[in-house]
Formats: sequence, C-alpha cells, structure tokens
Amino acid sequence: MGTMKPKGGSGPDASAGLPDAAGAFPHIDGVSHRFITVPGLQIHVAEAGTGSPLLLLHAFPQHWWGWRKMIPLLAQNFHVICPDLRGAGWTDAPPGGYTSEQLVADAIALLDALSTEKTDIIGCDEGGYVGFRFCLFHPERVGKFICLATPHPYPEFHVRMLLHLVQLWPMFATSLPGIGPRLLGQGSQRLPRMMMETDDLSVRTQADLEYFLAPLREPARARAGSALYRDFTLKDIIRSLAGAYRGTRLSTPTRSLYGKALYGNDQPPGKHPEILSGYEDHTDDFDLEHIPGAGYYMAEEQPEVIANRAREFFLTST
Repeated sequence: MGTMKPKGGSGPDASAGLPDAAGAFPHIDGVSHRFITVPGLQIHVAEAGTGSPLLLLHAFPQHWWGWRKMIPLLAQNFHVICPDLRGAGWTDAPPGGYTSEQLVADAIALLDALSTEKTDIIGCDEGGYVGFRFCLFHPERVGKFICLATPHPYPEFHVRMLLHLVQLWPMFATSLPGIGPRLLGQGSQRLPRMMMETDDLSVRTQADLEYFLAPLREPARARAGSALYRDFTLKDIIRSLAGAYRGTRLSTPTRSLYGKALYGNDQPPGKHPEILSGYEDHTDDFDLEHIPGAGYYMAEEQPEVIANRAREFFLTST
C-alpha cells in the first residue's frame, strides 16, 4: 500500500481531474482511497460501505468516478470496491499488460491483496469485458455478475451486426499506434469527449468530464488507452466472433442490462435485439433486460434503476 502521489497534466485546467497537493480525490461522503501493490502494478482503489464484497469495473475512457452516483446507493448493502483498471485514473500505466489475461490477473491479485475470496461483480463496457473473462476462467471467485452495455462472449453473426461494427469506429481509431494516443490526450480531446457523449446533458457536469479527460493528458495514460483497445477489446471482439469462447461455459449467474446505445431502442417490449442472441447454449443462468432511458453509461444515466437491480439480484439467494 502507498500514499497518494500527485501527478501532473497539461492543457487548461489539467489539475482539475487530478489530486491536489494534499492528495485529495474527488469527494464522495463515506468513500476512502488507498493504493494496493500487486505484482508489477500499483492499483488505486476507492471503497465504501460494509457487507459482502462488490467489485465495480469501470468503462473506458473513465475510472472509478464513473460509479460516483451508484457508490452511495450500493454502499448501503455492500462493501463496494472500485479499482481504477490498469492504465486508468490513478492506477499505474505501464507500457504493457493490456491483454485479457493480464487485466483479469490484475483483478485476481487485487482480491487476493484484499483477502477477498469471492465477490459479486458489476462491469460496464471495458469493465464488462473483464468481468465476463473473470467469470469464465475464475468462476470460483465470483458469486454473481451484472454487465452493463457489454456484449457476451458468444455472439452469432447477423446482418445487423455490420451496422454495429461500423459504430465501433472510435475503437479502431483509438487503437492505432501513435495516432490513438494523440486523439485521446492532445488538443481539445474531441475523441474521448465524443465517446462520452450522452443524450441527457445533465448526466455529468463539466467538472465530471474533466475528471475523466485530465488523466488522459498524461502521455503514458493516453498510450495505455490505445493499447487497451488494440491488445484487449478489439482482439477479444474478433476472438468472440470467431467462436473462440464457444468451448467455454458461463456458469456464473449473470444479468445483462442494456440501453439504446448501439443496439437501438426500437425493439418490441419483451423482445431483445437479435445481435444479443447466441448465449443460450453456453450459459447456465443468463438474462437480458432493456433499461429505458439508458444509453451506454448506464451507471450515470440510470443509477437508481441499476442499483435496485443489483440489490434484487445479489441479495437474493439462488
């Protein structure tokens, strides 16, 4: 464990997204911060509440602050553990290790360091990808899993999927060596700003947005974001489409919550988009639910709904 070391930035108001000289983080009542050292990495963790452990794995290009609206709600029932993933927020940003295997290993090492044998998990976007792989390869360490706006590992090809893939162009742009880091961290940072756009402008303030953008101005973190898409997300999407996970079985009870982002909002009530099918023969306990009024960053857009679903799911015996 270690103490907070302020890190520099560049550009106007860069320090707004970073700890101040006293080591202060963005404040949420009841939230504490510490650093956990695991092999090859120092991980920043925000924690709150008591009770059974609940690991929250954030989206990209965000960090623990993406859970700010849900932490107080969930801390009423759980010990909420919000790490910044490798390269994000205030966790170290080494030059390598942005692979499926290493990101899961980081999460396992964190739980070991916290003496946490088993946890429930909520993962969004990149965190959802990590969560699925965690459940597949370390099911004994997971109770139940909720994924937000994250495709499962067993997709079936449909024509509509081509439209979905076109919408993923920011991933491809971000993954380009040299170009991706510049798009993420330099100038007006139009790409990460666009990636975090929502229909409801009240979802986050300019200060919230700056908390997410400022760390990316550090060159190492911009390179980490590019490597994350290049070495993890896109590779795993391709692996999934090629059927690499069809020899596995998802035994962890899982709930997949999604909004209109990417999948559209025009499906009839009770009917899910065909792009989300394919899991039926590879899972033991898997349900889909469309969340009205939610887009991609569901924990910010519909925090009360997601927190209620989490309590209903995690606190019910199976």
